[in-house]
Amino acid sequence: MLLAGDVGGTKTRLAAIATDHGPRDPVVAATYTSADFTSLDAVIRQFITDTGLQFEHACVGAAGPVMDNKVTTTNLPWLLDGEELAHNLGFTAFRLINDLEAVANGILELLPEDVHTLNPGDPDPTGAIGVIAPGTGLGEAYLCWDGTAYRPHPSEGGHTDFGPIGELQIGLLRYLTERYGHISYERVCSGLAIPSIYAYLRDTNYAPEHPDLAREVAAARDATPVISRWALDVAEPSELCLATLRTFVAILGAEAGNLALKVLATGGIYLGGGIPPRLLPLLEEEAFLRAFQDKGRLRDLLSRIPIHVITYPDVALLGAAHVGLEEAPAAT
Repeated sequence: MLLAGDVGGTKTRLAAIATDHGPRDPVVAATYTSADFTSLDAVIRQFITDTGLQFEHACVGAAGPVMDNKVTTTNLPWLLDGEELAHNLGFTAFRLINDLEAVANGILELLPEDVHTLNPGDPDPTGAIGVIAPGTGLGEAYLCWDGTAYRPHPSEGGHTDFGPIGELQIGLLRYLTERYGHISYERVCSGLAIPSIYAYLRDTNYAPEHPDLAREVAAARDATPVISRWALDVAEPSELCLATLRTFVAILGAEAGNLALKVLATGGIYLGGGIPPRLLPLLEEEAFLRAFQDKGRLRDLLSRIPIHVITYPDVALLGAAHVGLEEAPAAT
């Protein structure tokens, strides 16, 4: 039996995978709140207790740079060591991969109904593919064709310097720099970013803040769902919340375009993470594509690059299972 996992700053998702079921059909899966545990070891032991299953192999995607089968998670205070986890849990092998490397591997298992296409483009069947995923943080990865198959590669591109476009984003950079110092794309293009963009627009009087909205934001542990609901799910959307999400979408479009240029993603760009599926109405507005394609002399190239939103909810877990089954084909 293979244990597949997806460790994020907010939640940890685990699944039991048997080779005769394949990566898309776990025997059982469960989700745990990461902050409720002090280590991945503790989460896995809870999963074993909950399911009554035993495992020989594991492949787990985790947010952060994986080196020598070790990673300190980016938005969670856990140090993961694959060899140590295998020893402590009694596994034969325990493979750690970057969470976006897991998503990239998951793309290899997706079906047409698992994506929503924003731009069909003109895909090169062996062209590089870029993956950008705003969730708790901002992950990026890419896939390259090696002559026979696509090979996923991790990246920490979400931590590169934010390059603002236009006066509003320049003002946002100044506002956040005063508070945090270095501003990466993750700071302005992730779940962590939405409350910060909202605060900037509110504090610069971009639009009025409804008193009920102000109370909800102040009381919320995480203001992102509140802001999203006021922008999208009420009869009279908040102008302030809509502007927050549209700013977020424009920044996401620009950085997705940056990634497309850096890896020459003629095979397409995939938007992963938990946020894009919830923002499909805004992603379909012209601002996203305009920001993606607005790269001067290379606009025409970018207009031909397909863009897809991954709607399959467990793509990182799917990718971890894909890698685990490839590396441990005898696991049952």
